[in-house]
Amino acid sequence: MSVFVRLFLLPLTLCALKHEVVAKNERKNILFIMADDLRTSLGCYGDPVAKSPNIDQLASQSQVFLNAFAQQAVCGPSRTSMLTSRRPDTTRLYDFYSYWRVHAGNYTTLPQYLKSHGYHTMSVGKIFHPGIASNFTDDYPYSWSIPAYHPPSFQYEKHKVCKGADGELHANLLCAVNVSEQPGGTLPDLESTDEAVRLLTGRIKDAAPFFLAVGFHKPHIPFRIPQEYLSLFPLDKMTLAPDPDVPKLLPPVAYNPWADIRRRDDVQKLNVSFPYGPIPKDFQLRIRQHYYAAVSYMDAQVGRLLSELEKLGLANSTMVVFSSDHGWSLGEHGEWAKFSNFDVATRVPLILHVPGVTTVHKKKEQLTFPFIDVLNQPNASFKNHHEVKNIVELVDVFPTLSDLVGLRAPAPCPEVSFKKKLCTEGNNLAYTFEQEEMKVNPEAIAFSQYPRPADTPQENSDLPLLKDIKIMGYSLRTYDYRYTLWLGFNPATFRVNLTDIHAGELYMMADDPTQDHNIYNEIKQSVMMRKMANLPHTMSVQERMELLFRYFTAGMKV
Repeated sequence: MSVFVRLFLLPLTLCALKHEVVAKNERKNILFIMADDLRTSLGCYGDPVAKSPNIDQLASQSQVFLNAFAQQAVCGPSRTSMLTSRRPDTTRLYDFYSYWRVHAGNYTTLPQYLKSHGYHTMSVGKIFHPGIASNFTDDYPYSWSIPAYHPPSFQYEKHKVCKGADGELHANLLCAVNVSEQPGGTLPDLESTDEAVRLLTGRIKDAAPFFLAVGFHKPHIPFRIPQEYLSLFPLDKMTLAPDPDVPKLLPPVAYNPWADIRRRDDVQKLNVSFPYGPIPKDFQLRIRQHYYAAVSYMDAQVGRLLSELEKLGLANSTMVVFSSDHGWSLGEHGEWAKFSNFDVATRVPLILHVPGVTTVHKKKEQLTFPFIDVLNQPNASFKNHHEVKNIVELVDVFPTLSDLVGLRAPAPCPEVSFKKKLCTEGNNLAYTFEQEEMKVNPEAIAFSQYPRPADTPQENSDLPLLKDIKIMGYSLRTYDYRYTLWLGFNPATFRVNLTDIHAGELYMMADDPTQDHNIYNEIKQSVMMRKMANLPHTMSVQERMELLFRYFTAGMKV
């Protein structure tokens, strides 16, 4: 089929899909589930260690985007970017201490857009980052029909509630607990699931469609989780990261020194040197054990929520979205936490269930989302039937969901869009639900970025305040490469100095899937500087990087 014919048929395909999705109910409900700090450590993403049967079951009835990437690997900026469909350079949020509506532009959010079209919008748990980043209201009343709910027990998350080997309570990183002994006898994600079920129950007889966003706190640290989930991952079965050492050619500016990990009582006792460590191997194994256990615990809450959705008779009229704000390093490159541009920090699960479109037919009496107790069925497994390998981004979620529920997707943003309330810097992926992916598009790109205060790791390298940002690491990910430039940045003007290159990284994914062998220094720096200087000043950072990337990688991949 010619390019012209494909372009001609694309609008017809999108139109047909829209009619297919909204035929029975003009506007589907949306259950939007977001985990916190969840990398692709799930069975449905091929992780052999993970035990995530409820999310895997959802994936078997959904379209699974295998290569979805966040725009910045830290909570506040990523969540704001995803929900506004604007990149961090447009929201101007790189830390947690500004509200985009007054700091950058009065941008329309996904729930706000749905609310303006008759949706009843509700937020449970962590959706927007709380505090200044969402105006201390989770962006209510702009985004939500009712005030956002936060689980009361979350106030104890950083308190001394973890019983140590000495029998005393500590503020530990590793915090598997007896839930009955915790304040209130519960945990935040248990409370959030209960509240989400209560809200779903209240929507049964309401004719208005709903958008219910449920943000689970796990597997975010501390790993305060029910202790029984540790039994799923015996320590003698756990392994270290495949690349636990800091790569020799990793630029110091690219390294995150995991300061938030170091503050925990149990980690402080290890007396780990700053900035590179390493953490003792036995403790590394325990971190990995607790992370996977936290994922299984969170998976159980997803299972509870989905099974109740079905019991209430809402499954056939509700789209389900499952994702995360960003990933988390589990010792890869000698790093822990997020705060980097590597895949382990930026790649996230993205799973979309559209009733009647992605549903795999079962026997009439079979349920779509029966709850699976991982503690009793740890080896339950499912097959993905719809997968997309092409590179996509979290800024794509807003336009895609809008289209799938029968609303007009926001138009692409102009080059400068600070005064534009409604537009998208992502792509509408609705067409991918209509046609099988024939091959991977090597031209597809995801952009991520991360700020740093200096060229070498500092105490504030992980979370620099806006005023302290001196360098911005822009990272371009294609199916075959990851390419990163660390460029001079002025926090007062939000301007990047495109000729002030502090460091660079280039990884070839076919030969180096874990991104350990930086071949950037094979590029002649004088040529790089000259090319940067000669590009038109009107071009965005992303456009400039893409042109340079195409130039330097031409002919590299056989």
